[in-house]
Amino acid sequence: MNKYYKILGKILDSGKVQANKKGNIKYLLNEQLHLTPIDLLDIFEGHNIARKKLKNELQLFMQGERSVEKYRNAGINWWDYCGSILVNSYPTYFEKLPPLIDKINREKRNSKNYVLFLGATDVESNQAPCLSLVQFQIDEGELVLSAYQRNSDASLGLPADIYHLYLMSRQIDLPLKSIALTLANVHIYENNIENTHNLIAGNENVKFELNV
Repeated sequence: MNKYYKILGKILDSGKVQANKKGNIKYLLNEQLHLTPIDLLDIFEGHNIARKKLKNELQLFMQGERSVEKYRNAGINWWDYCGSILVNSYPTYFEKLPPLIDKINREKRNSKNYVLFLGATDVESNQAPCLSLVQFQIDEGELVLSAYQRNSDASLGLPADIYHLYLMSRQIDLPLKSIALTLANVHIYENNIENTHNLIAGNENVKFELNV
């Protein structure tokens, strides 16, 4: 069982129950995932991930694109619930990523922590990013990527975030050593619990409900 499925199983087995305005959840606090390239390959080969859509989504994020229509035209419809404009959401912060990546590739300083902060609180927001911080460090010529997530929907959002982090690492001209995620709150919505059991059991064709 890959490490992603293991965290799903841990939530199902030992998660606490909490009432949420979007629906009840089973949750764990302050979980960590440490993923090597082999772990990532295991996850991507064993789990159905919309790779092309997620790659297009990250590219639009990095261009600072805030129009939901542009995402829809790229086959990405999970932002429709946000309204006509993505305000203070991922594009607002990810448009800072290209110059940061250029700086990392130019400097490649072992002593420097390159950090992308997401989710400022001084701007009107209709979808504050669940991913709050991404840090790039260089260790003996290899890339170590660390991320902090304030909130993670394990059934829907977490595999997409893992793939986005992997795509970011691919833009750095260094071999990837590891990706480490700290998940402050990682959860499964009550209406997705049955299909999460089905997913772990080997049914790759399950459909999860988006709770907004």
